[in-house]
Amino acid sequence: MILKVVTSNPGKVEEFAEAFSGMGIDFEHIRIPYDEPQVSSLEEVVEAGIKELRNKGLSDFLIDDSGMFVDHLKGFPGVYSSYVQKTVGNDGVLRLMDGVPDRSAQFKCCIGCCVKGETVIVTGVCPGSILHEPRGEGGFGYDPIFSPDGERSFAEMPLSEKNGISHRGRAIGLLRKELGERGFI
Repeated sequence: MILKVVTSNPGKVEEFAEAFSGMGIDFEHIRIPYDEPQVSSLEEVVEAGIKELRNKGLSDFLIDDSGMFVDHLKGFPGVYSSYVQKTVGNDGVLRLMDGVPDRSAQFKCCIGCCVKGETVIVTGVCPGSILHEPRGEGGFGYDPIFSPDGERSFAEMPLSEKNGISHRGRAIGLLRKELGERGFI
C-alpha cells in the first residue's frame, strides 16, 4: 500500500516511513494546498482538510496538524501555533510567560488518514512545560522552549529520543495501532 503524505515538510515523510518500516506501507510526498480553517481544535482542522482533499479526488493519504497549548494562556497558541511562531517566535511566547509561575503546557499532534475510503483520526499529546529561556540547538519551532521532562528542551534531545516521546511520535503510534486493528497493516 502507498499512502500519500500531504505536507510542505518532506521530513515528515521520512518520519512516517521510519515508524512504519517493515509493515507493508510506502509513503509518497505530495504537495496539494488545502485550507486550514480558523477553528478551535486540531481535529476540526484535520477533518476539514480531509474533506477538502477528498473533494479534490485524493485517496489513500494522510495529513497532520500540530500545536503547542499553554495552560496559563488558556491553550494559546494552540491551533494558531504556526502563525504565532512565524510572527512573534519563541521570544514572543517567553515574553507572554514572563513572571508566570504555572508554565505547564502540552504539544498535540492530530493525524488524519484516509485508507480505502475509511477515515482514521488520532491525536497524540506530550505534556510538559515552557522553559524560562531557549535551550539547545536541535529541533525546530518551539522545541528550544518546551521541556517534556522539566530538565531538557526538545531541542537538547537526540532526535530518536524526542520522536519516542513527542506528540507526533505518540500520534504515529496511535495511528499504527488503529490501522492494525482495522486490518490495513
